[in-house]
Amino acid sequence: MGGGKVSYKAEQCVSHWPSHGGQPAALLKRFGLPDAHPIEDFSANLNPLGPPEWVANALTASIASLAHYPAPDYREAREAIAAYHGVTPEQVLLTNGGAEAIFLVAARYAGKRAAIVTPGFGEYARACRAHRLPITYIALSAPTFELDLDALMASLKDISVLFLCRPNNPTATLIPLSTMQALLARTAAIGCDVVVDEAFVDMTVEEGERASLTPLLADHPHLLLLRSMTKFYTLPGLRVGYVLAPSVAIQTLAVHQPPWSVNQMAAALVAPLLRDAAFAEQTRSWLNQQHPLMAASLLTKGLDVVTSTTNFFLARPNNTLRERGLTSNVLFERLLRNGILVRHTHNFAGLDGDWVRIALRGATANQRLLKVLNDCLC
Repeated sequence: MGGGKVSYKAEQCVSHWPSHGGQPAALLKRFGLPDAHPIEDFSANLNPLGPPEWVANALTASIASLAHYPAPDYREAREAIAAYHGVTPEQVLLTNGGAEAIFLVAARYAGKRAAIVTPGFGEYARACRAHRLPITYIALSAPTFELDLDALMASLKDISVLFLCRPNNPTATLIPLSTMQALLARTAAIGCDVVVDEAFVDMTVEEGERASLTPLLADHPHLLLLRSMTKFYTLPGLRVGYVLAPSVAIQTLAVHQPPWSVNQMAAALVAPLLRDAAFAEQTRSWLNQQHPLMAASLLTKGLDVVTSTTNFFLARPNNTLRERGLTSNVLFERLLRNGILVRHTHNFAGLDGDWVRIALRGATANQRLLKVLNDCLC
């Protein structure tokens, strides 16, 4: 299986790669494969258990609500989020997915300077460019991608806002709480706000929601947290997210938000989703069972694997395999031709296609991935 001819067309036109996971059609076309080519998608790091079973019926039942405008302040959804996190509704802004949250934050700092920890989610830079914020990039170093706090602070001269992701996408690493506390203390002293994207915090191995920085909001008025309900509840097509921050910051973000940016059906799902403790427990059980199995198995395949704290893994063929010409680019195409789609890293700053990101799925799919991966590495 792994020894077939690989053309690797990806070497050309890197800018034409899809900018997100979960886009198999574009990649099948890129590699000359038919639309009907069978694919299992490990490129989108979504919860394989969701959406919860009741969501379809709830959406159907809410169709009549489409004849009415949503409540302008989304009070019910915001109160549910506030109760869930132990904050006030005035500290919550409901958004059209995590992406709108990122762009609203960038708009708040228009005309100032931003810093972004890389490799990281590409929408931070895109949002900053859209609002004309000059960007300083602060690179995490392979192979561990750990944050050097002193080096980071040395890069924050004249910076008004720092963007980082925790757990980080695509490295799956988690900056320790003690480091974050030190970072917040030092950034407060120089007047630099800190924006932490917690899109994957609910799927942090073992810790789950306890890994969130929400308890730090009370003592750090320069901290803003971005949350997405897309990943945990597998609702990328519905678009619902939110910002947690001091009320003053929320007010300034709301100024930039278009009226009714979140649709009625999405807003109505927020409270029941957060109440679904059984689904959350089922997700934690899946994650804590499948994650260590996948982590151990990937290491036996001849891969360099970054220590993962969440529901995906950053990996690449080890030095021995790369010296034989089996790069991540070649591995990506071999996997695709054999029905497995992983996430390329051509548009993650600092990775440049040298790694692939592999999402965690259900037990049967994970075993299929490992079998194909083993054949493709031969």
